[in-house]
Amino acid sequence: MYQFLQQVSHFFSEPFMSAAYGTEHIPILSALLLGIVGALAPCQFTGNLSAITLFGNQSLQKKAAWGETIAFILGKIVAFSGLGFVVWMLGTEFQQSLITYFPWIRKLLGPLLIIIGLYLAGLFTMRWTLSLWKSKSEKSGKIGSFLLGLSFSLGFCPTMFILFFIVLMPMALAVPYGAVIPSIFALGTSIPLIISVFLIWYFGLSGTFMKKGKKIGWVVQRTAGIIIILIGILDTITYWELTVF
Repeated sequence: MYQFLQQVSHFFSEPFMSAAYGTEHIPILSALLLGIVGALAPCQFTGNLSAITLFGNQSLQKKAAWGETIAFILGKIVAFSGLGFVVWMLGTEFQQSLITYFPWIRKLLGPLLIIIGLYLAGLFTMRWTLSLWKSKSEKSGKIGSFLLGLSFSLGFCPTMFILFFIVLMPMALAVPYGAVIPSIFALGTSIPLIISVFLIWYFGLSGTFMKKGKKIGWVVQRTAGIIIILIGILDTITYWELTVF
């Protein structure tokens, strides 16, 4: 299964990878293109697809989820910038030690997606003070989205590891403004999500199902939940069968 995801990822990401190598003299542009490649990496693909389903569902039912989308992206920026800062401070020895942790962090993403999908499908309720989507306040929804972006970003696989630590970080360390390079990379990994929410907003589809009644909204949300459950199951099968990074 992982090999299949790799083949799909390679097919879609190769043009962006070639463009990234061709723009190495413009590090910011190269970092953005590498981020897009990262968004298509096998370990990020299912997470991004789930985020598109999640925020797309919210946009269709209520209003364009720009606030939650921005919070999600900020979570990714903090994650990648934090990793970049750690590498800059502690050097390559610490970078190598991270290899032992990332596979286990990545394996948690599939079960997390299943829990999210079960919640959206209405199979159980969460009575947490901090809610992710059906929040009692807009603020708590944004915090949940931020934490989701943070956790999704830590799901590394060999492709993502090479892109970030082997290709991106040396480029970042070579320029005076290298501190912003991981943030640009994080923004690039969010491009598919940004495009999806933008299209819903641009074509006036925000709140479409809310206008047609609660019953349709209920069906849409549960459909989104089922999709995320299936993605989570696929993700879990794919990454729990891997024994090495």
